[in-house]
Amino acid sequence: MLMQILPRVADLTLLHKMLPPCHADPMALRSVAVVLQDPVALFEFGVLSEVFGIDRTDDGVPAFDFRVCTEDPAEPLRADGGVVLSAPLGLEATTDADLVAIPASNAAYAPSEAVKQVVRDAVERGAHVLSVCSGAFTLGAAGVLDGRECTTHWRYSDDLAAAYPLAHVNPDVLYAHDGNVITSAGTAAGVDACLHLVRSEHGAAVANRIARRMVVSPHRDGGQRQFIDHPVPMTECESIGPVLQWLLEHLEEPHTVGDLARRAAMSSRTFARRFVSETGTTPHQWLTDQRVLRARELLEETDLSIEQIAGDVGFGSAALLRHHFAQGTGLTPTVFRTRHRTPA
Repeated sequence: MLMQILPRVADLTLLHKMLPPCHADPMALRSVAVVLQDPVALFEFGVLSEVFGIDRTDDGVPAFDFRVCTEDPAEPLRADGGVVLSAPLGLEATTDADLVAIPASNAAYAPSEAVKQVVRDAVERGAHVLSVCSGAFTLGAAGVLDGRECTTHWRYSDDLAAAYPLAHVNPDVLYAHDGNVITSAGTAAGVDACLHLVRSEHGAAVANRIARRMVVSPHRDGGQRQFIDHPVPMTECESIGPVLQWLLEHLEEPHTVGDLARRAAMSSRTFARRFVSETGTTPHQWLTDQRVLRARELLEETDLSIEQIAGDVGFGSAALLRHHFAQGTGLTPTVFRTRHRTPA
């Protein structure tokens, strides 16, 4: 429940390094080719299918040309739990895809020459390439991680760094976006990476619609790299969850730790400790980050003035919004709006 309410926020100041370049065509991401390798990790493949393979045009989400490919479509593919599946298309279907995605697989550690060439060709022609979990090893084998920041599941990050010493492996992030190459950490972090790419190409509104249908947080990525613990700490109590939901609905109001602790029926010390345990950051920082993220949405989706947005998200003044927004994104609100305004 809690992880569906909020992101595990840590360092919003790195957001400006994650912002994609402006595209002449704001709807550049139209076709997605997923390359399956035997055996297939069903969850990681399912992440890509859920984000890009389901028709959500009734919600205002653009239709993606979703292609499932493998080296030999005539050969069945094994998957978890004794499942057998087949991919209808060969690797030639990747040649004009806007995104080539590589989900996890044991075969990802030693991909075929044909699969490696698909990855290299995609990067060279400027298509997006995205890996989920151990799929990063296929990207490493293809040579496209050399000199780039990348990540994978924290359990395998040392192996990735050892296998590809020219890659800059960051084990502390949910995903890394370097140029046109995106790598995600384990399992559900693939959702974060996919929604980040959708947001970059189609804007916050489209990413949020997909997230709502998936019943996941639209802001665990937020266009930013987010740090996680090793492993993600488990909590036995989610009693601050309702408080967090309430906060998201009342960002414009002033809040103190004492007020929030009383709402959670805890002492201020217990509330502050549990807040850090369950969110990875302090109440003040979390609230500031959520206000910046909400300001991003309003800058992208509305024509409200900077002063109006500052009041709506709880910063109170345009000057304070500019200060926190620049700290978090490396851009002023005006420059951010120019780059990311969703076309009417």
